[in-house]
Amino acid sequence: MSLSIVPYLSQAAGWPVAGRHVLAQFDDQSVVVYQAYRPAIGRFAATHGYFGGEFSLSRMSWIKPNFLWMMYRCGWGQKADQETILAVRLQRQAFDEILRQAVPSSFDRARYASKEEWQAAVDGSSVRLQWDPDHDPRGAPLDRRAVQLGLRGDVLRRYAREWIVSIEDISSFVSEQRSHAARAWAQLRMPEERVYPVGPAGATALGIA
Repeated sequence: MSLSIVPYLSQAAGWPVAGRHVLAQFDDQSVVVYQAYRPAIGRFAATHGYFGGEFSLSRMSWIKPNFLWMMYRCGWGQKADQETILAVRLQRQAFDEILRQAVPSSFDRARYASKEEWQAAVDGSSVRLQWDPDHDPRGAPLDRRAVQLGLRGDVLRRYAREWIVSIEDISSFVSEQRSHAARAWAQLRMPEERVYPVGPAGATALGIA
C-alpha cells in the first residue's frame, strides 16, 4: 500500500479527545478519503483508477477522511455490500473545494436565519455535511466528532473521474487488523492521521470557525 501505516496507540494519544475535527492522512498535494462498496463497484474502481461500471452518479456517495469512522460504518468490512474498502487519494485542492461547498444535513440555527434559508442552501449545494460521534476501534462512541461528506451532481461527477490521484483496495489490510481492533490494540495498525488544517471558508462551511 502507498498509505503511511502506524501503530494505533502511538497516534491516538495525540488526537483531540472532543470537538469537531477533520482527521485525515494528507500531504501537500493530496488527501485520503475512504469508501466501502460491494466487490463489483470496489474492484472496478481499484482496477481502473476511477469510478465506473455499476457505480451510480445519480445517488449521493459519502466519503470519510477518518479511517476508524469508516471501519465503524462498514463493520471492518463485514457488512453486506461494504466488503471492499477503498482508500481514495484526492487532489488536495479538490478536497478543499468539497469542504467549501458543504451544507449541513440538518438545520443549524447558528448558521442559518431560518429553515427556509437552510433548505435553499441544501437545494443549491452538491455537498452534504454530517458530523457524528467518532468511535474507537471496538465501535464505542467518543466525545470527538468525525465528519462525512455526501457528494452528488457535478461534485460527484468530478470526484468520480477528474479529482482522483489513485484508488487502492485495502480490504486485505482491514481484514488483517480486524482481530486486533477487537482484542489487542497494542498490535493494531492503521493509516497515519493528523488534524487537517481547514481553511477559513471550509471552517465556516463545516461549522468549526
